Amino acid sequence: REDRGRSPQRDFHILFVPRRSLLCEQWLKEQGVLGSFIHREQYSLDLIPFDGDLLSMESEGAFKECYLESDQTSLYHAAKGLMTLQALYGTIPQIFGKGECARHVANMMIRMKREFPGSQNSIFPVFDTLLLLDRNVDLLTPLATQLTYEGLIDEIYGIQNTYVKLPPEKFAPKKQGDGGKDLPTEPKKLQLNSAEELYAEIRDKNFNAVGSVLSKKAKIISAAFEERHHAKTVGEIKQFVSQLPHMQAARSSLANHTSIAELIKDITTSEDFFDNLTVEQEFMSGIDTDKVNNYIEDCIAQKHPLIKILRLVCLQSVCNSGLKQKVLDHYKKEILQTYGYEHILTLNNLEKAGLLKSQTSGRNNYPTIRKTLRLWMDDVNEQNPNDISYVYSGYAPLSVRLAQLLARPGWRSIEEVLKMLPGPHFEERQQLPTGLQKKRQHGENRVTLVFFLGGVTYAEIAALRFLSQMEDGGTEYVIATTKLINGTSWIKSLMEKLEPAPF
Repeated sequence: REDRGRSPQRDFHILFVPRRSLLCEQWLKEQGVLGSFIHREQYSLDLIPFDGDLLSMESEGAFKECYLESDQTSLYHAAKGLMTLQALYGTIPQIFGKGECARHVANMMIRMKREFPGSQNSIFPVFDTLLLLDRNVDLLTPLATQLTYEGLIDEIYGIQNTYVKLPPEKFAPKKQGDGGKDLPTEPKKLQLNSAEELYAEIRDKNFNAVGSVLSKKAKIISAAFEERHHAKTVGEIKQFVSQLPHMQAARSSLANHTSIAELIKDITTSEDFFDNLTVEQEFMSGIDTDKVNNYIEDCIAQKHPLIKILRLVCLQSVCNSGLKQKVLDHYKKEILQTYGYEHILTLNNLEKAGLLKSQTSGRNNYPTIRKTLRLWMDDVNEQNPNDISYVYSGYAPLSVRLAQLLARPGWRSIEEVLKMLPGPHFEERQQLPTGLQKKRQHGENRVTLVFFLGGVTYAEIAALRFLSQMEDGGTEYVIATTKLINGTSWIKSLMEKLEPAPF
């Protein structure tokens, strides 16, 4: 349209994020408009910082592409992102990894380093170790319901790029004598990151420990506001006024989080949530994983949301190293008859990804893995945790346990279990130029970058932050991933969306 009409021509530019694609350019060419663009550029957005210790590529389809479609494009971009990171923060001397995709990424990084000999940088390395982990090494963790404050917000409302949208009625200012007219209808949008003091303090706590922190904070804030009555001199009044903006921000932050906590509590105290959690925890601790579960059958009969059913069935399958053919067929039949036969494609995808499978060898390795890696802890302290299992009230995320054991005593101690988990495990060393080797000061922490290929949950991030804060831990963790996920968004990405017939 632009070419036909006006005399002063406008200049058009096109910017592809995160990368240029041949297909797209081909299509523009067929439409006859490719020539109209003066500049055709790409902005390669690899790793996006979400918080002080968290980077994500936000590549939605990475898991599906790698594990279902054997498309390794996202792995190439992960390797490029890591190369950029090394250019900025120095070469990472040690690379450990577990899984097929991890192996590919490490190989690509080593090759890229060989191909650009000029990339030997003289920056003192910030990271001591890089740990590459495939999501399919630990399929169990994202399927379980996260029980940290941030994890539950994500499970219930879904956090999109650090923002969450919440039902507005809890956040309406209460006015006297209004009778609740004009309630807001727009969802309340809040940003969640550690820039907010209160959120940074409570985000990684088990939800049962959040209430006491909020009430303590409320007392401190109201005491601070009370002080204005004691301010007598001009100096005291001036000091009080100077603190006011900070106090008011703290008060509104407290009000927001109290409202969110109430919203979540309504759900976590419901019977349905409790029943669902009980079944999850039975599976994870190894109770009755090999037969058809009554609760799941009831949920299918009552037509609960399909994703909830799929999460539970996949959880049972993973905790039993696959289901007996008879049990698997029964679930499939029930799901297809209740939710529709089009879901046969989704079930097929879940099987391909290894989330749902029939037990072939007849041996269930999960109990051995659970015992050796101490994945289930009976006496978990949710208020003052002493182990990472607090993030799921009893279950310690397998992926984080691997990171913890790598730091000490090292993976040699768990060789047998590593062989049971899918994919190879390996170690590579990258030569540092002389003079850049670290001489460790006494009491100085090591820094490990853990990269999850295929997605990571907020509960796993909380568990790694917990390890970073441990007094005798000796290791600080920075987390990177292809995508921040939860069980729902993860299963959704594997579901086949059928387009309705065009006629």
